[in-house]
Order: sequence, then structure tokens, then C-alpha cells
Amino acid sequence: MGRPIDARGWHFEVEDTTTPATPVWHRISNVNSWTNNPSENEETADTTTNDSDGLYEQDVMQRGATLELSGQYAMTNGVRDPGQDYVDNVWAWRLGSESRGRVRYRHKSQDEWTVWECTVTPGETGGEHNAKTSWGCTFTRCGAPTVEAVVTEPEA
Repeated sequence: MGRPIDARGWHFEVEDTTTPATPVWHRISNVNSWTNNPSENEETADTTTNDSDGLYEQDVMQRGATLELSGQYAMTNGVRDPGQDYVDNVWAWRLGSESRGRVRYRHKSQDEWTVWECTVTPGETGGEHNAKTSWGCTFTRCGAPTVEAVVTEPEA
């Protein structure tokens, strides 16, 4: 029987394509809650007929998924977290076919990333006087997910 894994062990990154010749992956920091909904945007067709003897039948016609991240708005010495900054100030402003980008995620124990082509919807920010400022976003997958190997940088 397998052992449960920590929810805090997941890593989330967005691909920065502002320099297409050398895209860069930015980690999204300060995430404290996330949800992967593998049935979001699923569509079905009712296939029930008289031959179904009163029992419901269906076929899945469309699969979808969302990945929602929530956390804290992150800055260090006046500089925004690169992943959050890219989502808020670059990706979230794109429209039409330009609105698609890529996100990848994995647990620290895994040797493959799950990669989505997707759109992003920025979340709300806010907080009370004794709280940290919140931050979040939702990625909506477009098409099938892919995987890629985790590549570790050689030590200098």
C-alpha cells in the first residue's frame, strides 16, 4: 500500500515566452493551497434510449481540467516573485490565440513534469489589516496534457 504525499511538496512553474529563442520557466512561489480539478469543463451526451430499460447512459464528449493556485502575494526587496509577476503582468493580459501559454507541475518526489497548454485567469488579491496579501490564479487546460523529464542543472 502506498504512503500519502505532502500537499506542500508540489511545484508549479509558468513558461515565460517573452524571449521566444530561450523560454524560461518561473516557479510560482508562496502557494499555500492548490486544487487540480480533472473534470472541469467535461461535457457529456445523453445516450439513454428505450433499450436502456430506464437506466441512464452517457458518453463523455469533452474532457477538461483546471488547476487553481492560492497563496500570498510575494515580493523580495521590492521585486515581485517572477512566476506571480509573469501571470499577473504578462500572461493575464493576452487575448485570442495569444492567451495560451504553458504551466507545468510535479511533486518533488516525481521525475516528470505534467505540462499543460492552457489559459490563465488571475485571482483576487486582498487581505485584512493583520493578514498577508492574498494572491491566486486558475489555469484552464487546452487539449491533452503532456509530460517532460525533470532536468537538473549541473553543479558548478
